[in-house]
Amino acid sequence: MCSENKDTENQKDEALDEAELAEKLGKTVSQNAKHLIHCLTVIGQIEGHYVLAEQHKTTKYEHIIPALVAIEQDRSVEGLMIILNTVGGDVEAGLAIAELIAGMKTPTVSLVVGGGHSIGVPLAVSAKYSFIVPSASMTIHPVRMNGTVLGVPQTLSYFDKMQDRIINFVLKNSNIREETFRSLMMNTEELTMDVGSVVEGERAVELGLIDELGGLSDAMQCLYDMIENSEKRYM
Repeated sequence: MCSENKDTENQKDEALDEAELAEKLGKTVSQNAKHLIHCLTVIGQIEGHYVLAEQHKTTKYEHIIPALVAIEQDRSVEGLMIILNTVGGDVEAGLAIAELIAGMKTPTVSLVVGGGHSIGVPLAVSAKYSFIVPSASMTIHPVRMNGTVLGVPQTLSYFDKMQDRIINFVLKNSNIREETFRSLMMNTEELTMDVGSVVEGERAVELGLIDELGGLSDAMQCLYDMIENSEKRYM
């Protein structure tokens, strides 16, 4: 009886740990499934070097980076599902997360739901295969900075270099053409009081920015296929 009670308590503790993990860090692991998949959510603003106000929904890069390292080295985790609904945020922090995802050997699939704003674009294309739901959109615009900015040539040079880093990453990890991406980024006719473009789901696929139009089951099946093909390769 004592051992049964302990088992029940352990199961409750594990369930609480999973719930706390999902609530605080936006990540969870499916236990009773065909393959062991880690789900990572990127929502709200990417919080980087500066802490945002409490009313902002944020994804903290100091949570995401160690989580990615743990997933990559955990041999029990067979795949990573990244769910994206972000309004952008810290450009360098977002690009750092995208680079880590792109450099993983673990099978990765991203799914854009709602929106992928600004630095959400590199995050979406960083996975080995990307999906977007029909109602979602990708917002593409030039690099911007809040706060005091010095109006000197060095500042403009910094913006140009940062923008080139983002553009090169997107081009390397998607099928969109450079001239198309740059024209979307510099469009002055679509956004009110801003420069850039909003690209809806189907259009994002047509442009080669996202690999495929689909939902959760499509993304999950793609991840399963990646895992099983990877297993066959090493048999």
